[in-house]
Amino acid sequence: MKHTTTPNRLINETSPYLRQHAHNPVEWYPWGPEALAQAQLENKPILLSIGYSACHWCHVMAHESFEDEETAQVMNTLFINIKVDREERPDLDKIYQAAHHLLAQRSGGWPLTMFLTPTDQVPFFGGTYFPVEPRYGLPGFKELLRRVAVFYHGNTEEVQQQNTALLNAMQRMAPAVDATQEPVNAMPLDIARRQLEQSFDARHGGFGRAPKFPHPTHIERLLRHWSATSQPGAQACDDKALSMACFTLTKMAHGGLYDQIGGGFCRYSVDEMWMIPHFEKMLYDNGPLLVLYSEAWLITRDPLFKRIADETATWVMRDMQSLTGGYYATLDADSEGYEGKFYAWSREEVRALLSDDEYQMVARRFGLDQAANFEGAWHLHVYEEIPALAAEFSLTEKQFVAALDRARKKLFNARETRVHPGRDEKILTAWNGLMIKGMAAAGRHLQRADYIDSAQRALDFIREHLWKNGRLLANYKDGRATLPAYLDDYVFLIDGILELLQARWRDGDLAFAMALADVVLTHFEDAGKDKGQGGFYFTADDHEQLMLRPKSWGDDALPSGNGVAAYVLGRLGHLLGENRYLDAAARAIHTAWPTVKELPYAHNAMLLAVEEYLYPPQTIILRGQPQELHDWHMLCTEKYAPRRMTLAIPEDALNLPAMLAQRNATHETVAYVCSGLVCHAPVVTRGELQRLLMNNI
Repeated sequence: MKHTTTPNRLINETSPYLRQHAHNPVEWYPWGPEALAQAQLENKPILLSIGYSACHWCHVMAHESFEDEETAQVMNTLFINIKVDREERPDLDKIYQAAHHLLAQRSGGWPLTMFLTPTDQVPFFGGTYFPVEPRYGLPGFKELLRRVAVFYHGNTEEVQQQNTALLNAMQRMAPAVDATQEPVNAMPLDIARRQLEQSFDARHGGFGRAPKFPHPTHIERLLRHWSATSQPGAQACDDKALSMACFTLTKMAHGGLYDQIGGGFCRYSVDEMWMIPHFEKMLYDNGPLLVLYSEAWLITRDPLFKRIADETATWVMRDMQSLTGGYYATLDADSEGYEGKFYAWSREEVRALLSDDEYQMVARRFGLDQAANFEGAWHLHVYEEIPALAAEFSLTEKQFVAALDRARKKLFNARETRVHPGRDEKILTAWNGLMIKGMAAAGRHLQRADYIDSAQRALDFIREHLWKNGRLLANYKDGRATLPAYLDDYVFLIDGILELLQARWRDGDLAFAMALADVVLTHFEDAGKDKGQGGFYFTADDHEQLMLRPKSWGDDALPSGNGVAAYVLGRLGHLLGENRYLDAAARAIHTAWPTVKELPYAHNAMLLAVEEYLYPPQTIILRGQPQELHDWHMLCTEKYAPRRMTLAIPEDALNLPAMLAQRNATHETVAYVCSGLVCHAPVVTRGELQRLLMNNI
């Protein structure tokens, strides 16, 4: 196995993942007209390989097969080989993952290996990881390649019939329109709550069995359900929902899923105890988790949640934010060729770095007095709680935490000298939107201006480098932004801006959110005949034509773009009194309704939109001078109120949209409070505002 000295076509790409394969002996193409035309010209099937830079098994397949001269020769002879970064091309990934599911009757993953016909790029066979030699019940990759090529050229008619059937099946995957326009009701909110309890792991937290993912949208649904049932007039407060959410957040924070030394969460745990993760760290997990931990702190005042939010935000600013402001995409699972090596410790190494007392504290806290838990070494996982350990060491809890933090700092400084996992430094608009929201929420809830500053710098980067000619671009790397943005890019960014505006008003940000929303309505909405359809396609109407134009409702690793679109358009509509936004949100909800009812807990992002459609949010516009404006703003945001949106707009703010411009400071400070479409008289005293908030109108 070796790298060839002559680079292939991937050398000119900006994606770090594609460039990792630029010196393979495989004659890789990036997805594009050149590769597709060449496949038709030579009548060769396409071998499509989709992965990403932090993917461990992508690396394994690359080392075993794509760097092997003999395997590469077979690939080059029989196929046109196309390599795709799924983080840059989620449109292609969504299509071919769905096709894999239909062909294989099981879920896919990465690396995704699909074989396509050259004329229409429809897959006729596929899988995920294939070993170089037969094992795991899978054929060896070279033999598989030969068999696929023989089958394609010898069974043209059968392949065409299968492709037709596959395309028909994929078209049927689009949700049916609810012709009856059944009224939307709250039943799926209650069903989702019950479904989450049924899948809840009461011993270790989380949902389902190993491998165990954080599922931020599940936790968010539980917190919002608890909040809704705790309001005046509710029949009974659902404390169990809050307990499940906080128990899960605690178990994840104590587990190896969380980096106990450097902060931030890994992608998922391979075991049900959250002990050993798949060690890659993704921006898109940590943004939503930042929101949840800061909200959990606001609800419970548990110092654990505050510490986790602070350490994660610190990790983001230290390791994941570029000097120019944008947030990087991922940290690799591997370093020096081994998964998790950066994070693992030996007892001897830890003992050499710490005093005897510090070592004993760390050993008891993180399990160094237990058997090794990761390939003969220790990946740190909380075994003992602080109160018990403080008593054991005859210290107060505050003293023990301070001593433990000093020890963790020593371990962090030592770990920084190690070879770090690779960092994918492309900047993705959608994932930045998620992290802008996370940093803004943490800044608002924890009163950290530096977190809000970080979020604003990221937004400024996107606006400067990825907003061109009234349209967004999806990716940025090495001074180049190359791909048209997807639905997620627009709506996740709008969501981030709305959270950022609640943390700190800044002239121009709301106008930017409105411009983004207008593009969503113009280029992504499925208006149908007389706007009877509704919802949003993943790609714009002027996007490259693919075998399918994806449109989905359910959450996956990311919250549903359709759900977030309906949610943010609803919020913008109420904030601005803009019926275009409210109507588009309603159309999406009605179109999604039959699908949402079938399996509510798989559609948590859309359930947020449903909830605020049924129970419109409370919007509070504060106007006045800075100091009193700050005090009133703190009053409105000191408690968890997910159905409340508060904007503190200085008296001298410029270029406000018409409805907001009318809400000016008639007194030193004034609050304009609306619930849905019902507004109250301007509030001019702090006491009056406090009474309205207590009643939670």
